[in-house]
Amino acid sequence: MAAAVNCSDVRKQYVKGKEVVDVLTGINLEIEEGDFLALMGPSGSGKTTLLNLIGGLDHPTAGQIEVGGQSLNNMSSKQLAQWRSENVGFIFQFYNLLPVLNAQRNVELPLLLTKLSRKQRAANAATALEIVNLADRAKHKPSELSGGQQQRVAIARALVADPKLLVCDEPTGDLDRDTADEILGLLQTLNTDHGKTIIMVTHDPRAADHARHTMHMDKGKLASEVPA
Repeated sequence: MAAAVNCSDVRKQYVKGKEVVDVLTGINLEIEEGDFLALMGPSGSGKTTLLNLIGGLDHPTAGQIEVGGQSLNNMSSKQLAQWRSENVGFIFQFYNLLPVLNAQRNVELPLLLTKLSRKQRAANAATALEIVNLADRAKHKPSELSGGQQQRVAIARALVADPKLLVCDEPTGDLDRDTADEILGLLQTLNTDHGKTIIMVTHDPRAADHARHTMHMDKGKLASEVPA
């Protein structure tokens, strides 16, 4: 099976005053298409930094990152923004929904970067909301939805451009156990039934149990892999 993500000796440094901080110190990682990987590790281990690099939100200090066979290293910020809009869906712990817009309009937002007509954007958003079982809440604003429903809207927004890769940073960290299990079950369905490759950062072993594989990070390195 082809690799969806390939990281080769990826390193990331940040400069704080006169101090150079090594966040990632040589990551080698290959994720196959259709995989569901959970990344675990203590705070400060580099999990979110790695996720941001794979999602094209930042550039590595050194090393190579390829996603879907495309190298991200030499893309400009503008090129990365366009690439992200077509290839990656982002799901975060906090839903980042605009309170003045209803669910459908929130889901449509990523499509504003495309050349789709308003009618097509609305149709795509309706399809995404149907996938997450929220078609009947399309006209509701975030304040009229539960936390779990808001996260489903955020997932629909991540799906609306039909990306191959979903990157999830603590997607259930703000939810109660039952609601978290519902969201994790939805991610599993997106992986198994819709073929989405998923990378999920989590502190929760029960969340990681929903993935196909679990890898652990510590001090900027991948420490181990444990089959799910």
